[in-house]
Amino acid sequence: MKTPAYWGIAGFPISHSLTPRLFEIVGEHVELSSPQCVFIEANSIDEFLNNIGHLDGDIWISCTAPLKHSPQERLGVSGPEGVNAINQLKRSGGEWSGTSTDGAGFVAAVKYIGINPKGTILKMRGGGSTARSIASAWSSEGGLIHPIDGRRNLVDGPWNDAIVKEGNAAIAIDLDATAGGGKSEKLDAERQVSISYGENWGIGDFAVIMVAAQHLEAWKKLFSPNKIDKLPSLIELLELLDERYQSS
Repeated sequence: MKTPAYWGIAGFPISHSLTPRLFEIVGEHVELSSPQCVFIEANSIDEFLNNIGHLDGDIWISCTAPLKHSPQERLGVSGPEGVNAINQLKRSGGEWSGTSTDGAGFVAAVKYIGINPKGTILKMRGGGSTARSIASAWSSEGGLIHPIDGRRNLVDGPWNDAIVKEGNAAIAIDLDATAGGGKSEKLDAERQVSISYGENWGIGDFAVIMVAAQHLEAWKKLFSPNKIDKLPSLIELLELLDERYQSS
């Protein structure tokens, strides 16, 4: 396959992001020559487009807040039904495509820590794009969702039949926690996880497991679906991440 000229991360804040390191590790694993890595700080789609205006050639980008909604209208990229947002962008031959991998990454990470989503109640605070992506993926796996009011509430979507108002939650997540290691509000569940990590991360942190899992999903769904059989497993990717950036 054709190697992109650039890959990296866009949004704000992004200085803490592990995504460029994950691109590097996975790229080496599938034997792609390394593109130039970019950190694109942008608080709007206009700022994003302005900051990549000088970048010629193909580009693979993972998006964080606040860029997950605007590419749909400005770049003509559609998110999955109900999610209506993207967190992965690809420009190839001047054409943009994209997808959402937050939900699939969350489900993969939950399975990695030994929890089967089917019939399991997830207590979830928040209703933004990440929450909708997780709700879609969790309900598709047969999981149940107990939404908790936050800055934004979970809207109606394909997950409606999975919504419950009570029951013992096996896992909980506060999606209103600030990016970069912000604290979560305590929710009543057997186990609470966070998808916010800071500089003192470790490969046992759920947030790191999820970002690695959703990055692998991006390669499968968007960046390089023809190299699925060459991708590392989630555990291999985490071990490579630890070996290269934590053990030295």
